[in-house]
Amino acid sequence: LFSLFQVVHAHKPHFMALHCQEFGGKNYEASMSHVDKFVKELLSSDAMKDYNRARVYLDENYKSQEHFTALGSFYFLHESLKNIYQFDFKAKKYKKVTGKEIYSDTLESTPMLEKEKFPQDYFPECKWSRKGFIRTRWCITDCAFDLVNIHLFHDASNLIAWETSPSVYSGIRHKALGYVLDRIIDQRFEKVSYFVFGDFNFRLDAKAVVETLCAKATMQTIRAADTNEVVKLIFRESDNDRKVMLQLEKKLFDYFNQDVFRDNNGTALLEFDRELSVFKDRLYELDISFPPSYPYSEDSSQGRQYMNTRCPAWCDRILMSHSAKELILKSENDEKIVIYDHIGPNVCMGDHKPVFLSFRIAAGAGKPIANVHKCCVVQ
Repeated sequence: LFSLFQVVHAHKPHFMALHCQEFGGKNYEASMSHVDKFVKELLSSDAMKDYNRARVYLDENYKSQEHFTALGSFYFLHESLKNIYQFDFKAKKYKKVTGKEIYSDTLESTPMLEKEKFPQDYFPECKWSRKGFIRTRWCITDCAFDLVNIHLFHDASNLIAWETSPSVYSGIRHKALGYVLDRIIDQRFEKVSYFVFGDFNFRLDAKAVVETLCAKATMQTIRAADTNEVVKLIFRESDNDRKVMLQLEKKLFDYFNQDVFRDNNGTALLEFDRELSVFKDRLYELDISFPPSYPYSEDSSQGRQYMNTRCPAWCDRILMSHSAKELILKSENDEKIVIYDHIGPNVCMGDHKPVFLSFRIAAGAGKPIANVHKCCVVQ
């Protein structure tokens, strides 16, 4: 929380959206009891004292496998912000936001949001998945926009991800994200600009990355004795005493030099970040200038270290419709008023490093009488 509060203090947003995934952690049945403490601390903290209105939506109903997404969406409104309304999807009208309200368990009955879990057949390898999205709609001084909290499917096996380019998992994420984008611009409601942010689980093109990182290496294949299934790939330098460069297993990606993912924020690898290119006509993203957001070590003393479980990738993103891009106030001088960055670069914050986008809404955005307000969205 301290790292989050530092961002709030630095950027002082009038409207703040905080989107969380895997609320309660992977052991949510045991850990969900800690969520209430986290929420209370967030709402009552000194850093948030000037935010006199809040809406919190927590999907904690883990006993309902049919609906459970483990998503958490928090929205904070600064006391200086006037005329802010939230959309009621059932009544199809905006309602003025007052006070602080927390909703949990059965979010399906809350008309102020739309929540869906992806159909089971989207990812048949899983017994059941928590992947899905929550959508809310807001209007600040006549400027309306949707905020969508999303969690897409992960890579189940490094070996399978390595087999094809693009990978089979990339195709599954493509299908699910396309479903969400179609859903939020369908005919049921007026179309507005939208921001989609969360854990997209976008991965680098594994085949291309391995071929580049191990261009001069020889590959050794290790198979299971009983099934002949490939269980490990070892890439060794052709000379230099055949030094091991990379070991690849289902849940092992052990490359000998992690600096390649950190140096210059890993930007040399951005050419392999290709999953968003399919949606270039529908989604826009500011330039990435932070290192891959996953998978960080969960050792509290290793804030900058990656785990050797997956190839580091920019899983956590903030994307927007092309119309939303027009809401963002452009700088007329050298002042950096739009910031897209990560939080807690040297602090252990779990296996994902949160990212945030801070910007001002352009005067006149939405309608001519709009005022300028500062927003901060955090994944």
